[in-house]
Amino acid sequence: MSETKKSLNFLEQIIEEDLSRGLDKSKLRFRFPPEPNGYLHIGHAASICLNFGLGITYDAPVNLRFDDTNPVKEEQEYVDSIKADIQWLGFEWDKELYSSDYFQELYDWSVLLIKNGKAYVDDQTSSQIADQKGSPTEPGSNSPFRDRSSEENLALFEKMKNGDFDEGTHVLRAKIDMSSPNMLMRDPVMYRILKKAHHRTGENWKIYPMYDWTHGESDYLENISHSLCTLEFKNHRELYDWFLDQVYDKKDLRPKQREFARRNLSYTVMSKRKLLQLVEEGLVSGWNDPRMPTISGLRRRGYTPKSIRDFSESAGIAKRDNVTDLALLEFHIRHELNKTAPRVMGVLNPVKLIISNYPEGKEELLTAENNPEDEEAGFRTLPFSRELYIEKEDFREVANKKFFRLKLGREVRLKNAYIIKANSVEKDENGEVTVIHCTYDVDSKSGSGSEASQRKVKGTIHWVSAAHAIKCEVRLYDRLFTDKAPDSHKGVDFKEFINPNSLEVISEAFVEPSLATAQKGDNVQFQRLGYFNVDEDSTAERLVFNRTVALRDSWAKIEQKK
Repeated sequence: MSETKKSLNFLEQIIEEDLSRGLDKSKLRFRFPPEPNGYLHIGHAASICLNFGLGITYDAPVNLRFDDTNPVKEEQEYVDSIKADIQWLGFEWDKELYSSDYFQELYDWSVLLIKNGKAYVDDQTSSQIADQKGSPTEPGSNSPFRDRSSEENLALFEKMKNGDFDEGTHVLRAKIDMSSPNMLMRDPVMYRILKKAHHRTGENWKIYPMYDWTHGESDYLENISHSLCTLEFKNHRELYDWFLDQVYDKKDLRPKQREFARRNLSYTVMSKRKLLQLVEEGLVSGWNDPRMPTISGLRRRGYTPKSIRDFSESAGIAKRDNVTDLALLEFHIRHELNKTAPRVMGVLNPVKLIISNYPEGKEELLTAENNPEDEEAGFRTLPFSRELYIEKEDFREVANKKFFRLKLGREVRLKNAYIIKANSVEKDENGEVTVIHCTYDVDSKSGSGSEASQRKVKGTIHWVSAAHAIKCEVRLYDRLFTDKAPDSHKGVDFKEFINPNSLEVISEAFVEPSLATAQKGDNVQFQRLGYFNVDEDSTAERLVFNRTVALRDSWAKIEQKK
C-alpha cells in the first residue's frame, strides 16, 4: 500500500505554482530574518521551521539575515543567542548575513531615488509628519518640503549622513502618494538620524535605513525567491514591491513577499517588548527562565528540538491569526519523553517509612526497567533498605475506598519491590506524621522469573532508600499566566495575570542514586510525578531539577470546571 502524500500548505502551493510557470528550481532561496533585539520565542520557531523546512523540502539554500538597522535596541548577545537557538533546533543556514552588510548599497540606491525625484528630505518633526498622514478614510497632505529640488535634497541627505544635523530634525522620505488608500504608501520614511554606535559598523553611520526600505532590497541583493513574512506585513507588500520597482533589473530574480499567520500561544505573550519587560522588571530570572516562551527558556525547561519541530508541524501554517493551545506543545514533549526519558524514582515531599520486620543493616539490589517504551533502554539496579522515603500524599491514616495508596491497615506495593502494610505512625507536636511504621511480605518481591511474587494489590507507590537517596532541589514550573490571552484585555496590564504559583521551589527532595551521574540537560521521568530536566544550576555537590511538564494536562480539567 502506497504512503498517503502529505498535503501542501498554501505557501508550498505558491512555490509549486511558480515552479510550474517556469521558475528554475535551482533559483529557490529562502531566508530567516530576525531582528537581534531580544531572544527568539516559540513564535519564531514556527518561522524557523517553515523557512528551513522549505529549504530541506526543495533542497534550496536558506540565509540567516539579521535585520540590524536599529542600533538603539540591538546587541551582539542577541545575535549569538539566535544563532545558538537555530542550531539547537537542528537547522543550518547557507549564509550568515546582516542588513548592515548593505548599508552602502542602500545609501547609493537612496541617492538614485533622490536624483529620479522619488525621494526627498523632510525637516518636519515625527509628530508633524504623523499629523499630515491623514486617516484610513481621509487623504494625507503633502509635506511643505516635498517639492525641493533634487540638488537640494542630495545636499541635505549628504549632511544627514555626515552627522551635521541632530537626531529627529530630518528624515528621508519616499515620494509616492499622500492620498493612497494604503497609509503605508503615504511618503514613508526611508532613513532617520541615529547617532548611535552599531554592534557591527561601529560609528561609521549617523543615519540608518527603516525596515520597509531595507527588507525588500536585502532580499533582492541576496537573490531570495520567496520572502515569507507574518501577517502584520501584508499591508507592507505594496510598499515592498514599489521599492523593488525602483531598483529591479529584469535580468535578476525578483523576490516575492507572501504572508502567513504568526504563531500565538495560549497562556503567554509573544511580544519581545513585553518579554523584555518581564526580564527587566525581575518578574522572571532572565530570557532563559523556564517559564518564558523563549526557545532558550524551553530548552532549559527540558523541551527538545524534536518536540518543538513536531509542534510547529502539527500546528500548521495558517492564513489567519489564531491562538494555538499550549496543551498541544505540552502533548508533543510528553509524547517524545514517554518514549525516550528514563523512568526513575524521586520523592518531592518526603516522609520516612520504616519496615519494622526488615532486618536492620540489610541492603539488597532490586532490578528496575528503565523505560518499557524503549526496548534498548535496559535495566538498572535500585538499593533497598529498611528505611525509605515516600510521598506524604501517598499516605493517609484514614481514607475512603477510592484511595488506593497507603493507609493504616492497608497494603500497597512499593514499585519494583515488596508489598507493605502500614501499622502505626509517629507524629510531631503539630500532629504531622513524621514516620510510618510498616511490615513487608517477604515473599512478595516483584520482578520476573521464579522469584517474582504473583500477589496483586490495588495500589503501587514510588519510594527511595533513605540511606542511598540523593538530596536535591526541584523547581516545579507552571504556566506563567493564569489567563489564556493575558495581553488581550484593553485597559488591563498583562502583568496583572501573572500566575503567583508559576514556580515552587522544593529544597529537600530525594532521588534514587542512579541519578548521581546525571548531566545538565538530561531528561527523566519521575514516576507518577512528571517529566524533569537537570538544570544548568546543578553542581557536583547538588543536583537541581526542573519540571518540564506534568504527566497529564491538569489545566484541561481546570478549564472544564469553569
